[in-house]
Amino acid sequence: MDVFVYGTLTERERVATVLGDADYEFAGRATLEGLHRVDGRYPTLVPGGSVDGRLLAVDDAGLERLDRYEGVERGLYVRVAVPETGAAGTDGEQCWVYVGDPDRLGVDAPWPGNGPLRDRVETFVSQTDAVVRNRE
Repeated sequence: MDVFVYGTLTERERVATVLGDADYEFAGRATLEGLHRVDGRYPTLVPGGSVDGRLLAVDDAGLERLDRYEGVERGLYVRVAVPETGAAGTDGEQCWVYVGDPDRLGVDAPWPGNGPLRDRVETFVSQTDAVVRNRE
């Protein structure tokens, strides 16, 4: 499964440290359209614009390690599915994207809507043309 990365996880050394012996590979460059990067305590995404990054193909063990690294259980980041398109065989598939909680990361860019962050991000993605475009 693909994960769109746009911060520290674009660095090969960091990925090797985080994922260890999990099965993974960098799967090319990509652009996430519909969200853009902002920097706070750690980088996160907010509605509008686009951000360049990379695709990281991981197995289930790798995804679990990424969740721990991103602090999903602590509520620091949420993991949401975004449609992926552009490379042979990816149209209609989903790509995982981590979005940090703006309040916890010191970013003044609230997500629209009410309720938990995951729900607000998923609603935004489903109601817009947000997409990860594989450029390779």
